[in-house]
Amino acid sequence: MSRENRKKQRRRKKVIMRRRILLLIFLLVLIPLIYKGTSLLVRGSKSLYSSISDRREDKESEKKPGKETIPIKDKDKEQAEDKEKEKPAEAEKANAKILSVGDVMFHMPQVKSAYIGDGNYDFADSFKYVKNHIEAADVSIANFESVTAGNDKRFSGFPQFNSPKETLLGLKESGFDIVSTANNHSLDQGKEGILKTLEYAKSYGLKTIGTYKEKQTEYLIEEKNGIKLGFLAYTYGVNGLEFYLSPEELSTMVNIIDETKIKRDIEALKKQADIVVVSVHWGTEYQRETGQQQIDLGHKMVDWGANVILGSHPHVLQKSEIIKKDGMDNFIIYSMGNFFSNQRQETMGNSFTEDGVMVEIDIEKDIANDKTWVKSVNFLPTWIDKYNEDGRDIYRILSTRDVLEGKLDIQLSDKIKARIEKSQRDSLEILNYQ
Repeated sequence: MSRENRKKQRRRKKVIMRRRILLLIFLLVLIPLIYKGTSLLVRGSKSLYSSISDRREDKESEKKPGKETIPIKDKDKEQAEDKEKEKPAEAEKANAKILSVGDVMFHMPQVKSAYIGDGNYDFADSFKYVKNHIEAADVSIANFESVTAGNDKRFSGFPQFNSPKETLLGLKESGFDIVSTANNHSLDQGKEGILKTLEYAKSYGLKTIGTYKEKQTEYLIEEKNGIKLGFLAYTYGVNGLEFYLSPEELSTMVNIIDETKIKRDIEALKKQADIVVVSVHWGTEYQRETGQQQIDLGHKMVDWGANVILGSHPHVLQKSEIIKKDGMDNFIIYSMGNFFSNQRQETMGNSFTEDGVMVEIDIEKDIANDKTWVKSVNFLPTWIDKYNEDGRDIYRILSTRDVLEGKLDIQLSDKIKARIEKSQRDSLEILNYQ
């Protein structure tokens, strides 16, 4: 081999060696880079899949919640809730309170005591100490045992009353809503007395039962708190003064006690009212013992559908009783005594004529079942106080309970307090107060 050839061969080997070295260096640099890129690519792909997978799993878990998503219930609480659901809903009830008083009469001494001059009269002071009780009831009713034929006529007391029209105003301002005008003094001033009394009562906002201007429905319905209260009134007679009216007028203008008529009226009213209240003027004057005729008629009226019977006329208190019918309580008071009059120990020799009562009757209705009943009865005995001040007689009706419990800001002598204590004791005893 020539010298020249050997040189060429050495140069070629050097080139090959350099290439190998460069390739090796290239590989040493490139391989880690390739590995790292591949790793990142793999990790990136895995992360993206995991994200999609996770979201899919989340959706699946929403559709099919796992064990941890089920709320743990309190067993006792759950049982209590079940029992509460099983309980029948409490019946919705409505209540209405009726307050009733007995005979309201205006003898001439009372009329004179209310005179304030210039032909005017004011009876408000006589009622002011019981006004709070009267106004508290949903419906308050009194027996107006007088007539108001007009202030242009001569005023008179017993035996044929004609009272100032302000007597009716005094009752309205004291809280009364209804007056029964059916009593033995309804015709004291003839037909005109009835008509004028009705006219004045209406002008003052008082409703009336028992006497009428013309033939019409004999009953009155007052709706209070969703309860329909029906009212009727009758009297045993008119003191022999029937001749003031023709037979037709008498049958139309005054409700005289007639069992056939009363039964018909009660049954008709019962179809329209939840509760039937009957005011009846009956019995024997000044007799605390209830007559058998009163008891018989009272029981018949309950049988016919009456729920509350309010007696007047004897001018003294008589017993009360609860009558059961169809599982419900019905209430009768045979006489509520005098609420306001000049009758007393000094004028009559009879202290029981000073006694009266405010009867509070709570009526309850089960609205869902449309049933109504007498829930409870409360008695507030009253006493008529009379004293002289500066030569003038003063009359005031007092709640005996309010006096004895110190609720009234008035001065009373020990003698008067003793009379009031006796009055309350006597009243609660005769009323069969439990």
